[in-house]
Order: sequence, then structure tokens, then C-alpha cells
Amino acid sequence: MRAFTIFGRLWDRAWPIAVALAILAAPGTSAAQEPVTVFAAASLKNALDAANAAWAEESGHPVVVSYAASAALAKQIEAGAPADVFISADLAWMEYLSEHELVDRASIANLLGNRLVLIGPAGTPPVDIVEGFPLVGMLGDGKLAMAAPDSVPAGRYAKAALETLGVWTRVEQRIASGENVRVALQYVSRGEAPYGIVYETDARADPAVAVLGIFPEGSHPQIIYPAAVLAASANPAAAPYLEYLTSPAARPYFENEGFKVLAEDD
Repeated sequence: MRAFTIFGRLWDRAWPIAVALAILAAPGTSAAQEPVTVFAAASLKNALDAANAAWAEESGHPVVVSYAASAALAKQIEAGAPADVFISADLAWMEYLSEHELVDRASIANLLGNRLVLIGPAGTPPVDIVEGFPLVGMLGDGKLAMAAPDSVPAGRYAKAALETLGVWTRVEQRIASGENVRVALQYVSRGEAPYGIVYETDARADPAVAVLGIFPEGSHPQIIYPAAVLAASANPAAAPYLEYLTSPAARPYFENEGFKVLAEDD
């Protein structure tokens, strides 16, 4: 698991090079086809990749995406990362950038919703997630995989849910913390942790895991993915791209992965 942490630190240093190379490598890129650079929560990868492919074919503008934890992306934007659009997995990090005048406030749209689930390896029996459920006993000698609870949205939602259900203090020393929700998913998928807490859409993307139970919506803040154009973006395609994501044309790509589309149709 230490390897994931080391990888995350290296990625924080390498992202400017990675984004620049991806832009240069984009097929057919020209001044008239400037790529839209997007910083997006890791849990969006499958759905957003599909939506971006359709957008690129329709508009002629390639899309370059950096996927990571919302916290890491927000900090990179604050440090001057050259991006056009930010899509967070919670409202807090979007508000953080808004308070620092780093996003175009008028462009902010609540794009998607999600659900928080308990997962285990495929074939694991379902779990009744209620107040005081025996999570510690279920873990045995293993750990509970989840995104970093102090910074990553998925981890914060998970911690809030466990606190509400009265089991957090019993498991907080048994956490296998991932730098983003997809890393937490991998811990369970690879058999490194017997249980994990991720978004429902992440669980659906990996056949090696099963959804064992859904956390009650009232046990944690509502899961909302806001999107916005960055204040520093001079890319004329950024606003149309965000409009596309909130349009009926993009809806199927998100719904096919299990997201709830929140943006209102024009």
C-alpha cells in the first residue's frame, strides 16, 4: 500500500509534464482545435472518457483530462496548473476555489449525484448497514479501504457515514487509506482489504467487487459533483464544453455508469 502513496507524491510533481505531453500528442491538434484541459475527480473516469470522446468527435476539440482526488486537483489549480475546467466530487473543494477567485462563479453547475456503498470481493454476502452494524468484527484481521478521510471527498463522506452510524471510533485505527477513491477500490479488488467504502459508480466499474450495502443518504452529506470553468482559462471551447456536459446529449454517458444527472436541461 506504501507504493500507492509514493506514486501519488510522484504524480503531484509530474502532472504538469504529463498534461503538456498529452496535449502535444492529441491527434489533429492545431490552434483552431485547442484541447480543453479538464481536472476531474477520479471517480468520473469511465463516464467522462465516454462523454469526452463524443464531444471531441462532434466539436473537433480534443479533451485532455487529469484524474485524481478533488483535493489534489484543487491544490494544483491553486498552484497555477494550466487547466480549463474543474469537476469536483464535492461542493467543498469547488467552494474553496471559488473563495480564492480561481473559478468563474457564474459557470458553476451541480452536475451529478452518486451513492456511497460498502464493497467486498465478488461473492461476499450482503450487509445490513444500520446503526451500530458490526463492521469491526467483519474486518477480522483486515482493514477497511477508503479514500483519505481528512481530505478526499469519498473519504470524508465515508467517515461522516460511519460517525452517524456510531462505528467510526471502532474502525478509525483500521483504515487502509487511499489517495483517491479508485485506489481504495483497488485495495478490495486486489484482495488487499476485505471491505471498502467507495461510490456506487466505482463499484459498478469493477467486476472483481460486489456492492454489499448502500449507506443511508441521511448518514452523510449529499454527494454532489459540481463543475466550473477556471477563471484563468482563455480557451474559447471551455464554456461550450461545460454546456455540453450539462446537456441532454451527455446524460446517457453518466447514467450508464450509475450517476444521477443533476444539471437541468436547457
